[in-house]
Amino acid sequence: MDFTPTPEQEAARELAARIFGDLSTPERLAGLGGGTDGELWKELGAAGLVGAVEETGLLGLVLMLEEQGRTTAQVPFAASCVYGLLAVAAHGTDEQRERLLPGLRDGSAVAAGAFPARGGIVVDTLPDGRARLSGAVPWVPWLRDATHVLVAVRGETEKDVHSLWMARARDAGCEPVELTAPWSAGRLVLDGVEAERIGGPEAYGDVLAAARTAFAGLQAGVCAGSLDRAVAYTNEREQFGRPLAAKQGVQLRAAEAYMDIEAIRVTAYEAAWRRDAGLDHESHALTAAWWASEAGKRVVHTGQHLHGGMGADLDHPVHRHFLWGRQLDGYLGCGAELLEELGEVIASGAGAADGGEAA
Repeated sequence: MDFTPTPEQEAARELAARIFGDLSTPERLAGLGGGTDGELWKELGAAGLVGAVEETGLLGLVLMLEEQGRTTAQVPFAASCVYGLLAVAAHGTDEQRERLLPGLRDGSAVAAGAFPARGGIVVDTLPDGRARLSGAVPWVPWLRDATHVLVAVRGETEKDVHSLWMARARDAGCEPVELTAPWSAGRLVLDGVEAERIGGPEAYGDVLAAARTAFAGLQAGVCAGSLDRAVAYTNEREQFGRPLAAKQGVQLRAAEAYMDIEAIRVTAYEAAWRRDAGLDHESHALTAAWWASEAGKRVVHTGQHLHGGMGADLDHPVHRHFLWGRQLDGYLGCGAELLEELGEVIASGAGAADGGEAA
């Protein structure tokens, strides 16, 4: 396997880094409060970075999400690309792709995802193959910005497959919900909302694995940004005439954080590369998500601690990384849940590499 970015992926990453670095500054983020940066989202769409995900694949998206995470830019990049662009491109019908993809490519349409699958959503199938959905989802990231929402519906029994349904956000109810991170979330209320099926039995597992991989890439960037700030601070801050960075304890904490970030990054790269190559990637996505949860939590705590008393300041930029890191820690499953699921996949043999037997 080769994780070296293609020229197209590298160009997309560099452009994303420049746009996020220029527009998502601490001063700008402070002015946004908990809202989405609409101007930045338009800039990403105009630059072609949202639509580029179809060409650069999931690995290209992971590379761009790392750059978003470094600045904690408040845009629904991961959600709209995974639950909208990639989901429809991979599992939609020809008619659905023709109708939905243009808006998702240029950013004029935004997709949110009610994931993972939950019980309590009732699906009333209509004669034309569409359906009406009823029920509620407690919180959906970026729902307040969404034009479409991809709803994952749990099967009626443990043996039933989960299904995916795309609904228009304007037809559903949205009650604002504040999360740990400023993700413009809302409570999704479905009262006979018309929806269309996306994909078949395999669609849910593929989209969930892609989401776990993408958000692991975002976590790698969030953690890298936190560590960069901690390194800069400890090199500038002096104690007893010496920089804090000269102390062995500080160096060890920073080194451990760096190794954790590399573990998140390489497992996310592998899972994304395997999906792009058409290989089994479910267990690899779970591994990346586990590292993002467990290691990500450690890194953002380290970033806070290395700032000393400044890390306790809720207005300090490093605190934003802490909030994002803790939000990503539990999104799509916390460490213990992911480890249990990974064990089940390996035990069933579904996680065996390229058709071989599970160890």
